Amino acid sequence: MQKFTQEQIMLYLYGEASPILKLAIDKALKEDVDLKKEITMLKRSKKQLEELKGKTLSPSQKSIDAILKYAKDTAKKK
Repeated sequence: MQKFTQEQIMLYLYGEASPILKLAIDKALKEDVDLKKEITMLKRSKKQLEELKGKTLSPSQKSIDAILKYAKDTAKKK
């Protein structure tokens, strides 16, 4: 069974692998259950990252209040 580097797998995942590498990974996927699991997991992660892209993630109001309270309390101690 051929082993692939993380770089080769990522090239495959992003459609940037050479035709020879793509064929080798496609062939290996038919036989290597662990490789198939790894690529499935990476595809899922890639999809989740793409869904997050462009979304603004803001801290909760509770976190903001805690930070402001800490800053105020720290300033009083000086």
